[in-house]
Order: sequence, then structure tokens, then C-alpha cells
Amino acid sequence: MLQSIKRSIRFALIGTGIIFFLLFIIFYFPNTKVADKSQSIFVPTGTSFATLKKILEPHLKSKISFSLAAKAKRFDTPRIGHFVLKPSMGNQQIINTLRSGNTPIQVVFNNQQTIAHLAGRIAEQLELDSLSLTKEIESPYFMDSVNLNREELLSLFLPNSYEMYWNISAAEFCQRMQRENDLFWNENRESKRKRLNMSRAEVITLAAIVNEESRKVDERPRVAGVYLNRLRRGMKLQADPTVVYAMKRQANDFEMVLRRVLYKDLEIKSPYNTYKYRGLPPGPITMPDISSVDAVLNAESHNYLFFVVDPKNPGYHLFASTYNEHLTNRKEYVRWLNENRIMR
Repeated sequence: MLQSIKRSIRFALIGTGIIFFLLFIIFYFPNTKVADKSQSIFVPTGTSFATLKKILEPHLKSKISFSLAAKAKRFDTPRIGHFVLKPSMGNQQIINTLRSGNTPIQVVFNNQQTIAHLAGRIAEQLELDSLSLTKEIESPYFMDSVNLNREELLSLFLPNSYEMYWNISAAEFCQRMQRENDLFWNENRESKRKRLNMSRAEVITLAAIVNEESRKVDERPRVAGVYLNRLRRGMKLQADPTVVYAMKRQANDFEMVLRRVLYKDLEIKSPYNTYKYRGLPPGPITMPDISSVDAVLNAESHNYLFFVVDPKNPGYHLFASTYNEHLTNRKEYVRWLNENRIMR
């Protein structure tokens, strides 16, 4: 009798051990295929548990053990968002992550030329679709809230890297950008902007031209100074990048590459053509780098009114205070263009 009891206890202990071992395997044994780095998982709005398992399947060693663990933990309603699987995660950690670990991502954009281009770039990184985001940005409500018209809207969005949730809504995205814009325009920048007697949108619009005129950060304050001098004198800006942008808008082809602006191009009828119309164009021709914005706010003080590409110093320009001096510089540039057969 005693031997029978001992045998039963032994079997019970073995059975309990087996159960605990199985539970350990189900809940804690590594079940990710992530080797030496983390793996991002994106769970879209409306995802069912069955769809979630399909999303996870390529990254799990055992879909069956995950399903058993999920059933035991009553996990059947996925949370939407971005989640990160790490090496050696067991099902317990995976489920806890999927329940509460919505992780922000870095959203990056720069140099977009229109709101549609911006929305497209954002849609590549977030759950948002580009049409919905464009509609939200261009809504009368949002434009009124930021006090910008349709042409000026691009000036609100500053190129940078922003941490935000993958499933952020269009309205939340717009509100975030509005807050970031207000933070950018700190007391120091606002003071300089006011001394220029320009609105924020006007500073960004001029910065966009400076951005396209010179890729050299150290030269941008000098270029900005030229345009500010022309604005103060009531002269036309005569900025080639505005002509190129006008041509792109007219052709609805923003991938167009123009290696050389011709005299006939200067006649294009567009409010963005600063060879035909005085003052700034209606809005930014691109999303300028922060360095270009600060170049306008910290523009170099000088008497230059003209500049042209310097053939002997790639990337830089020759500056002039008089038109005759400018013509001399321009002849040198045109000669270089022709010698190098840089045509349309």
C-alpha cells in the first residue's frame, strides 16, 4: 500500500513537472526568429486576431505555442500600432508587448515641394493615407487655425525627424506640426523675423529660394542678403528657381530636371515667376532646410544686388553690387556653360 502511494506521488510529481515544463515552453521559451536586432511589427486599424497571427507568423518559431499562450492569457483583441519584437522573446513577453508596447517611430521629411508631396512622404511612414492627410491639411478649419492660405501651407512644416506613433490620426499629425512650428519660432527667431518686417510664411518663402539657389550653407546668408536688398529697393527678385518651379507646376511634373534656364522661360505666366512679378512668390517653392531659414533671419549685411554661378568655384557664386559688374560675371558663366555644352 505504501509503495503504491509513493508510486502515485512520484507520478504526480513527474506529471506536475511535465506540466510546468510545457507551460515554461509555451510562455517563456524563446519564440522569435529575431536574431541580433529588433524587428518592427505594424498592426493596422481593424486587424483581427487571425490577421495578427498572419502578420506575426514570419517572425515566430512556433505559431501554435503563441496561439496557446494567447488563449490562456485571453488575448484575442489586438492593439493597433507599431510594436518591436526583440531576440529571445517568449510568448509572455510578445503578448505583453502587443498589449501595451505601442512604440513611437521616427518620421522624417525634407525638401518636399507641395503639400501632396509631403502627404505622400508621410504616408510612406505612417498608417495615414496621403489623400486623407492632404484633405486635413488643406481643410478650411486647419488653414484658419494656423492663419495660412493654401499657397502658404507648406511653410508650416519644418524638415526634421519627429517621434510619433505610427497610428496617429491626420488631425493629430497636423496639431503636432503646429506645435512644432510654434516651438521653432522661439523668442530669438521671432525677434529677428520682426526686425525684417516679414511674416513667418514670408521668411520660409524667401528661405526656400535661398535653399534652391545655394547648396553651400556658409554662402546662404550672403544670398539671403541679396534678396533682402532687392526687396527693400522694390526690385524684382529675378530668382531662377522660381521660374523652374513655375514650369514644373505648369507641366504638373515636379520631377522635371532643368539644367539651364533660357530667356524664353522667363516669360512664363505664373505668380511664382519672380522675373515677371515683384515681391515674394505666393508661397514656398520647396520645404527649405533649417539652415536656409536661419540664413534669412541672419542675413549678411552688404550692398550686393546680383549674383551668378562661379565657374571656378563649384557650388559658390560671384556677387556684384552694380549691373555692369554683374554682366561681366554673367558672361564668364555663360561662356562656361557653352564650353561644357550644358544646354536644356
